[in-house]
Amino acid sequence: MTRGNARELAVHLIYGREFTGEEPEQVVSTRLEKEYYEKLGAENDIYADRPSRAQLRYLDTVVSGVANRTEELNEQISRFSIGWDVSRISRLTRCILQLAIFEILYVEDVPTGVAVSEAVRIAKKYDGDDTGSFVNGILGSFARSLPTTETEEVP
Repeated sequence: MTRGNARELAVHLIYGREFTGEEPEQVVSTRLEKEYYEKLGAENDIYADRPSRAQLRYLDTVVSGVANRTEELNEQISRFSIGWDVSRISRLTRCILQLAIFEILYVEDVPTGVAVSEAVRIAKKYDGDDTGSFVNGILGSFARSLPTTETEEVP
């Protein structure tokens, strides 16, 4: 499984949690049970391979992180989705945005550009090109609002 597939799987887990209200740890363990996971493999190719240990750590980190910081992440979405109330954004798109913003702010080994481009890719795959553009606009504005680090300032 690639990191991109793990990221897409994370969106599925975050989205599923929107409906079940389960604790993040429960969502990850239930959905990644071998029997359940194999059934999903027939429905979506991202379930073809099981996550590695490193990917499981990533999934635990981001699913729990998004769950624990939903309000903060939604505030950022609201701040940069000019003219859109967060409640009007589809649940799936909101989950994609939450994950990307969480990665940008809290996952050190994910460059900002990767978080943005992967969010756009996932949004286009599940919600169409218009949604990809919408996600790109919000995340681009969010990323530009962040202070630059010393390494980013060096040519």
